[in-house]
Amino acid sequence: MVNPETPSWRKTVQCQIVAVTIYSDKALVTRKGKVYLSGTERELVITSLPVTLETESVRVGGTGKVGVRLLGVNCDRIYTTEPITERVAQLTRQIQQLETEKRHLQAQVDALSLQAKFIEGLREKTEEPFAQSLSRKNLSPSETLDFLNFLGSQYSEYAIASGECKSQQQELDKQLQALRHSLQILQTPNPHESVILIALIEAAGEGEFELEVAYMVSHASWTPLYDLRLNSTDQTVNLSYLAEVTQNTGEDWQDVALTLSTAKPGLGTIPPKLQPWYIDAPTPQVWRSQRKLAPSPSLPAISPTVVSAGAGIPADEVEVAEDDLIPAENITAEVSKEGSIVTFKLNGSGNIPSDGTPYKITVFHNNYPCNFNYVAMPRLVSFAYLEANIKNSSGGVTLLPGKAHIFRDDVFVGTTQLEHIVPGEQFKLNLGIDEGLKIERDLVERQVDKKLIGNQRRTTYAYRLLITNLLNQEIQLKLTEQLPVSRDEQIKVRLNRINPPIQLGEMGILEWLLTIPPQAKQEVYYQFTVEHPPELTVIGLNI
Repeated sequence: MVNPETPSWRKTVQCQIVAVTIYSDKALVTRKGKVYLSGTERELVITSLPVTLETESVRVGGTGKVGVRLLGVNCDRIYTTEPITERVAQLTRQIQQLETEKRHLQAQVDALSLQAKFIEGLREKTEEPFAQSLSRKNLSPSETLDFLNFLGSQYSEYAIASGECKSQQQELDKQLQALRHSLQILQTPNPHESVILIALIEAAGEGEFELEVAYMVSHASWTPLYDLRLNSTDQTVNLSYLAEVTQNTGEDWQDVALTLSTAKPGLGTIPPKLQPWYIDAPTPQVWRSQRKLAPSPSLPAISPTVVSAGAGIPADEVEVAEDDLIPAENITAEVSKEGSIVTFKLNGSGNIPSDGTPYKITVFHNNYPCNFNYVAMPRLVSFAYLEANIKNSSGGVTLLPGKAHIFRDDVFVGTTQLEHIVPGEQFKLNLGIDEGLKIERDLVERQVDKKLIGNQRRTTYAYRLLITNLLNQEIQLKLTEQLPVSRDEQIKVRLNRINPPIQLGEMGILEWLLTIPPQAKQEVYYQFTVEHPPELTVIGLNI
């Protein structure tokens, strides 16, 4: 049955979300809906679109068994009020029911009050005669006790019942207050804002047509997350690439095809221009900007005429085969590129409600070979730290910057931040302290020459380091020590002996690259002297 208020040349299309491409700060939503055209339609309408929709990004297209020309598209914001009649009636019935229960309780309270007053009156009226009979011994003690128990039990029973009724009344008052508040909110006008889309068309005749609409929405984003699980036995890293998706666009994404992209559609297609950077002395009541960037162009607006299949051919001359689909021109949102764009088309259907809650989606798993090495700075810490060297395979995907959770042999080690890692690039992971290496550092010599040499005081220092490999495998260790660096030309630092021999690095750095067999020990020794005038006090020489 056709709604008489809807003209025959306008038809509403029920379009469902079928695909979503999520960017770093927005999303591209694709809807599709089928409609049967009689040939008289001039407008196809899609209602209840979210207010986060960017109207300049809307594109329309479609396919069908009838020739269709897409002439343009308009977007309007509308304000509607949700139907509340049924809900108001429901709340009103609940309020009336509770008020009836409250009246019944009040009647019980009144009846109990009358009974309690009767007992009180009976007590007052029988008090004097009862005392006289008791004094004359007309009543036995048992009869007296029975009468007193009767008065007490009845009065107590009525008081308890009355208290229970009043407690139930207070609970009903709370429920009534909440229902009346809900009813007041419901009856307060609260218009709902939404976007309506109108596609202008020309149809060649009767037939089924599937309309496709794509548009950008804000309040949607995704960020990469990683789980890195290292197996020290076979020296592999299992990398789980995760995506944390958040959206509060105003429409739920249920059973849709999800795609993650690193494109930046909001940055425009043309690089911004630098304007002259002026500096000047301040003048009264005049302020000049230090620098200004040209505004980035937004997505281009849709052109007044969008032509689909059948363009340039009169509608009455278009002949369509029964089984042939005539595609309308599919105008998609244009996006700009900033560097290399990475796109992940997720398998399966995605379900992301519009509640602002982060949802984690697994993108893929992969194993990467790695090798381990150790680093140690015994002057600061008497432990060695384990590092994993990993190479992203040349045929792999780009790893985007993101937070990574590191597990070593199923034990959580900590978190790190991965940088942008392209295919074929190597990167390192710090895995914390490894107690499989034992490092001892001892000051074995500290000698001050008794005689001045060249009017200089000379002090000699020597350190011996003993590294023990407690592991059952050969390890590579980068051992770093340092000599003091003088900031005064009167203070001289000289390296005298070193074993194993290496070159002294900048800023007094000594760095050994050691290979230590399993269950073996390695000794490192170095000696240096500090010379200065005897009257000069040296500070900062913390030995």
